[in-house]
Amino acid sequence: MADGAISATEKRGAMSLALVFALRMAGLFMIMPVLAIAARHLDGFSPLTVGVAIGAYGLTQAILQIPMGWLSDRIGRKPVIVGGLVVFAIGSVVAALSDSMTGIIVGRAIQGMGAIASAILALAADLSREEHRSKVMATIGMSIGVAFAASLIFGPALVQWLGLSGMFWLAAGFALLGILAVLLTVPKVSTHAPRGDVSASFGQFVRAIKNPQLLRLDFSIFSLHLLLTAEFVQFPSRLVRAGLSAGHHWFLYLPVMIGSFVLMVPMLILASKKNQQRGYFMLAIGLFLMASLLLLVSDSLVALIGSAVLFFTAFNYMEAALPAMLSSLAPAGQKGGSMGVYSTCQFIGAFIGGSVSGLILGHLGTSAVVVFSIVMIVLWSLAALGLKVQSGLKNYTIRYRRDCDSDRLVRQLGSLDGVLEAVIFPEEKTAYLKVNDKQFSLDNAQQLVQGGSL
Repeated sequence: MADGAISATEKRGAMSLALVFALRMAGLFMIMPVLAIAARHLDGFSPLTVGVAIGAYGLTQAILQIPMGWLSDRIGRKPVIVGGLVVFAIGSVVAALSDSMTGIIVGRAIQGMGAIASAILALAADLSREEHRSKVMATIGMSIGVAFAASLIFGPALVQWLGLSGMFWLAAGFALLGILAVLLTVPKVSTHAPRGDVSASFGQFVRAIKNPQLLRLDFSIFSLHLLLTAEFVQFPSRLVRAGLSAGHHWFLYLPVMIGSFVLMVPMLILASKKNQQRGYFMLAIGLFLMASLLLLVSDSLVALIGSAVLFFTAFNYMEAALPAMLSSLAPAGQKGGSMGVYSTCQFIGAFIGGSVSGLILGHLGTSAVVVFSIVMIVLWSLAALGLKVQSGLKNYTIRYRRDCDSDRLVRQLGSLDGVLEAVIFPEEKTAYLKVNDKQFSLDNAQQLVQGGSL
């Protein structure tokens, strides 16, 4: 694990996997801002079926994310990723050929069955050294943000040209491009990252559920994606009523996304520099509340633009901040289990947000959907009050080949400057450390683990 610049293989792995992830997420996301308008001609159209269709992928993703990660441990990452993209393409074709909302819902659910996020992140970990893994993961994370922004901007314009079925055919094409990227551009790898970094065993899953700080982050990502799908159940129709035709929604989304990114980046920088992650976390929740209250008092185009800027500034901030907070709070050697629970909560939130808000919209109207969102925001803020953010902490993984006294080694590692927690898994020949990075020396820990002298 020699330190140094990120290698060409690591760069290639990061960029190619980011492309695969972006293509798949674009296929999911680009339907969200247009479905409530473009599906009006389909049999069975109602606010409830729109909501279920928007969030259907979340249910199947939540069910299959961890099993697909486990399967990638057994048969390899690439076969699982390619298989998942094939399933995603099949779901897209089912939706494209459908003339009813039932078919769209089934297609979206099948899309979600191609649950490859855990396998992609595991392969990213396999392709990167510990000291550069965060850069690789950040690249993939940014690709998701870019895919989401592009979907909001181009989706409303593309649906006017391609129609709703054409959007699903385009999603199938994205899946095929993703398969080509996996087969042709993702580097070959003959090793696996330690399981504690990427895999969620049942024991880790249970321990992650019992951790109150991690549970607060799990509820946060649940709430975040619930609010997102609830937003797209009611927001496109508000724009139409305000005088902005469906084909011109990108006129709003383009400046909104640019503005939200401009506002979000300083929040991330200031939160890190001033060690105020918790304060900016609560500020973002406050922005969600302000966005919802604005929708309650006015349906004017100006109010909708202001609400959208506030909403997506908060959303983009949370999407970037929550994974970093999870990495900081996850116990040493349990990152995989913690991420498994986190991802499951994310997709359950997407499904419940779409389904419940669609049901509310059909019976009580758009204002009731906003009230539902406000209730969730209040619950989220109450849950977040006990959040204790630990800044300056990092997780390191060191693998070794020699046989050693595990009890003695873990005591020695725990005595090093900056080490807050040390865990040894002898069967993996892996040491997991949680450290204060300002006081910790990775070189000293590596020398100790490899049998050198300090």
